[in-house]
Amino acid sequence: MDAIRTDRLTKTFGELTAIGDLTLSVAEGEIFGLVGPDGAGKTTTMRLLTSIMEPTSGEAWVAGCHVVRQAEAVKQRIGYMSQRFGLYADLTVMENLDFYADIYNVPRRQRQERAQRLLAFSNLAPFRRRLAGNLSGGMKQKLGLACTLIHTPRVLFLDEPTNGVDPVSRRDFWRILYQLLREKVTIFVSTAYLDEAERCNRLALVHSGGLLACGTPEEIKRLMRGTILEVRIGEPRRAAAVLRRECPACAVGLFGDRVHVVAAAAEATAGRIEAILGSAGLPPQSVRATPPSLEDVFVSVLGGRESTSGGTAGQPEGHPAAEAGGGPGEAAGGPSPAAQAVVVENLERRFGSFVAVNRISFQVSRGEVYGFLGPNGAGKSTTIRMLCGILAPTAGRGTVAGFDLATQPERIKAQVGYMSQRFSLYQDLTVEENIDFYSGIYRIPAARKQERKEWVLAMAGLREHRRRPTSVLSGGWKQRLALGCAILHQPPIVFLDEPTSGVDPISRRHFWELIYQMSGEGMTIFVTTHYMDEAEYCDRLGLIYRGELIAQGTPGSLKHEAMREDVFEVLCDRPEEAMAALAGTAGVKETALFGRTLHVVAEPGQAPGAAGSAATQIRRRLAEQGHALQRIEPITPSLEDVFVSLIEARDRAGAAQEEVAR
Repeated sequence: MDAIRTDRLTKTFGELTAIGDLTLSVAEGEIFGLVGPDGAGKTTTMRLLTSIMEPTSGEAWVAGCHVVRQAEAVKQRIGYMSQRFGLYADLTVMENLDFYADIYNVPRRQRQERAQRLLAFSNLAPFRRRLAGNLSGGMKQKLGLACTLIHTPRVLFLDEPTNGVDPVSRRDFWRILYQLLREKVTIFVSTAYLDEAERCNRLALVHSGGLLACGTPEEIKRLMRGTILEVRIGEPRRAAAVLRRECPACAVGLFGDRVHVVAAAAEATAGRIEAILGSAGLPPQSVRATPPSLEDVFVSVLGGRESTSGGTAGQPEGHPAAEAGGGPGEAAGGPSPAAQAVVVENLERRFGSFVAVNRISFQVSRGEVYGFLGPNGAGKSTTIRMLCGILAPTAGRGTVAGFDLATQPERIKAQVGYMSQRFSLYQDLTVEENIDFYSGIYRIPAARKQERKEWVLAMAGLREHRRRPTSVLSGGWKQRLALGCAILHQPPIVFLDEPTSGVDPISRRHFWELIYQMSGEGMTIFVTTHYMDEAEYCDRLGLIYRGELIAQGTPGSLKHEAMREDVFEVLCDRPEEAMAALAGTAGVKETALFGRTLHVVAEPGQAPGAAGSAATQIRRRLAEQGHALQRIEPITPSLEDVFVSLIEARDRAGAAQEEVAR
């Protein structure tokens, strides 16, 4: 029996068709992914299927009930976790669970046992008395899921549930989902993370309210036009720029620490790539055909459609640094440009007895793209607020654009641009009105306001939409508009706090092209992100955890020097089950899904073929559990592997210190 079935489901808002003639089915006990660019209709589909919204035409059934005629029955059989989680900030963790148990009429004799199980399930038991408003983003996400599960739904709807949370929390969240699958709960999830989409049994690819394709991840990948050539090289950013210039007929994209080139004639193009990069002094380590990722397919299938529908930005004719003869660092009253744009020494910020940022030190060079990584609640946003002159440090010292953090915060504010996680736009103003508002905030001279406005509209691809309300824009458009507003005054330094959270891969790729353009003109970019492939694009990285800076370096140095464990890539059938099977295997410390492969982190030391080696133990364990192993090989750890390893090592050290203190 199908858990979900739709028949020509349609929803219109005036002349806009949000969902048009959507027909699909989802089997009981499967995890089904809904993937598409911003504004494709994913959230509208969720609201129709959860009986929150009525369709304009067509029909749908969920858990055996009609979504319109049996709406109340549907609501009792499903769980729905929206992007906002629906938590009450002034209630504790336990009080939120009790509140949702009341909503779903969970009997008193059952709710206590179920709440205890969910708290253990989500690792929230130690925080049962903490106010929900004081939880980190990852904890809020898990509490939102626990509240959704308090009544044991038959079908679980998750609308981009992992946006804005760190890799550790994402891993925990997906472990919970796999356990639910084992309990035969059907899961319908939309996601902006294409590596997550690869974990689904089947996918629907939607665009502009229409269904483009539906099938398993492997079936969707057959939509790829051309062959992917993967270029492994020491300087992927430079290599991508060279290849875009010299191979204009090929689609070239950065993909973590690799370059992907889409080629019609793979063998001939591979030879040409090697020759071009060799001539540029960038000899590649390897150029080889590789199966496409879902992100490759997404960009291939939707890239052309987006360019005509407004989802991607046209490049502006000039960068702000090149206009009117003024470059970054030359704003009125600013010091002469220094080699170091940001200098921080033992910077600290306390809130009462709580230490949010604990004596961190680092420097960021002029024109550098510096990535600031860390789990939710680690201190990233607090650090940025201090560096922007918004929040005074409790101790330590530092300078931004040559001005002192403690004594010259107002001078700093004139020298920086700041783009927050929520984009800082006024939804009830039009695009043009938002730009005008920020022009006033930044005191842009009247003679230059129109010129600067036109630049932002061109950069954001919004020239034809200047009078549209900001509230109706897609996430990608809002993102670029927010960036334009943040750099209207041509600051030498711009702070971007999770700027790509929740936007689709095409918008993210174009956003990073803008970042590189700004960096190339001498602007310093300080960016936080939870996308580990984006962290690869930074010149240097700093990892903050519990307020402390625990690692710094280039992406390459962190991957090769910061992690002592061995990492194996494992390709086998039923990877979700294999991940559970490997738990507790001798020598195995951590197992996580990367697309359809597993990364297995193991104790270092023994040769892979040795009798007691981790690789041998992995092979044996998978064979015992009936898994067909296709490949196991040692690999360089990904930045996500490094991120998780460093944090877990710090947790173990902290636990050991607490034990000694007792």
